[in-house]
Amino acid sequence: MESPSQSPCCVWLTGLPGSGKTTIAEALAARLAHAGYRTEVLDGDSLRKTLSPDMGFTRQDRDRHIHRVGMLAASRVRAGRLVLCATISPYRLARQECRAMLDAGRFIEVFVDAPLAVCEARDPKGLFRQARRGVIANFTGISDPYEPPKTPEVTLDTANHSAEENVRQLQDALTARGILPQSLAAARTARA
Repeated sequence: MESPSQSPCCVWLTGLPGSGKTTIAEALAARLAHAGYRTEVLDGDSLRKTLSPDMGFTRQDRDRHIHRVGMLAASRVRAGRLVLCATISPYRLARQECRAMLDAGRFIEVFVDAPLAVCEARDPKGLFRQARRGVIANFTGISDPYEPPKTPEVTLDTANHSAEENVRQLQDALTARGILPQSLAAARTARA
């Protein structure tokens, strides 16, 4: 099946652990794939195991890992893909460097915003608890900082809105920027 018209782009979802980045990226990717779009999800946790298994969680290692994810995303965008990156990427400078890897308008920063307390309550693996006890060092939001974007293209409030509402908001934002065509939004409205 031929892919519908889309503009290649990197949609970079950043936020605290447990904020909902991967949930939103995977839900949007499934929706777009169902409509015939060529999308790819790059999940920071999964990529760390394959792309950066040699790295820890120091600032330098995190920056190098994010650089690798950015390079991979940029290569996929240049191949015509819509890439959804779901990664904590806690430092602004590293995210800015990833943005610089692509032409203007081809990097959309999405702040997946949820308060630390909400993220801790969602923590199914107990990582926040371990970090608070000192078992895990350099844990974002506890013993290592998270630098929220100053001017993201999109902010999603996952504490007060459902995953479906946030996916819809992100899809609408991508449509408004010409990344996705109006026809996709119209089809969604017709089904509602």
